[in-house]
Amino acid sequence: MEVITRLLDQFKIYLDHIIEKGPAIIIGLFIIFILHFILRTLRHRIISYMQEKADDKLLLDFANSFLRFFNLVLLFLLYMFIIGFGNIAGSILGAAGISAFVIGFALKDIGENFLAGVIMAFDRPFSLGDTIKTNDVEGVIKKMSLRDTHVKTFDGKDVFVPNGQIIKNPLYNYTMDGFIRHQFTVGVDYNTDIDQVRSIILDSLKNIPGILQEDKVPRTHVKNLNTSTVDIECHFWINTFDSKYSSLELKSMAQSKTINALSQADISMPADIIELKNYDSELKMKNQ
Repeated sequence: MEVITRLLDQFKIYLDHIIEKGPAIIIGLFIIFILHFILRTLRHRIISYMQEKADDKLLLDFANSFLRFFNLVLLFLLYMFIIGFGNIAGSILGAAGISAFVIGFALKDIGENFLAGVIMAFDRPFSLGDTIKTNDVEGVIKKMSLRDTHVKTFDGKDVFVPNGQIIKNPLYNYTMDGFIRHQFTVGVDYNTDIDQVRSIILDSLKNIPGILQEDKVPRTHVKNLNTSTVDIECHFWINTFDSKYSSLELKSMAQSKTINALSQADISMPADIIELKNYDSELKMKNQ
């Protein structure tokens, strides 16, 4: 009972304090509401101005998230000053400076991801819709926040990669300049005319819409001399900005048309040939 009595007394003290601060609380809410409207309008103006100067949705989304977070912190501190809790707000600001090392160490990963996001937002190693690979994650950029980057993998998974991980590891951007090269290998018999095979392959690739034929033309070269086959590697380029064509579909068409063309020309594409020798039979022949 004594504990309950103490809690009730403490509650009454807080209630009296709130009633005493009632007018300041109401006025503070009114002022904060107006300031919130002004800051939100200012944020929209800044984002609109940035959109006119730099049409980069990734940077705009990041700047919008940062300004929204900054405005919330500013409004909270102002409200504390307005209702008479300036000492608490001052303590928060002072503690932020005094305990910066402790908090920074404890929240090292969060701070690291935030700073990495700031760097990537302005350095812009990728844009929305780019196809990238970092570590084992490969997919399309969907969004970048203050903490992580949203990547949609080709098998439909949503992966949220910490910004710090991206900036500390090699980043492969497959679509930054709009061009990407694919390749596949064909193994043919040693008795085959290699020049004829290369010509057939190039003719097959020329008839596929979506494969570039001008500046970045398809090419072939002999890659390996295997035990059973001569490997011919085929390269071709596609425009990743052209949404009419799928990268995987074009590669599939290139391989299937090449195989069909070589088959029609009676070009042998053997598998590995294994030679078996029966030494017991040779010994028997010698003994006879």
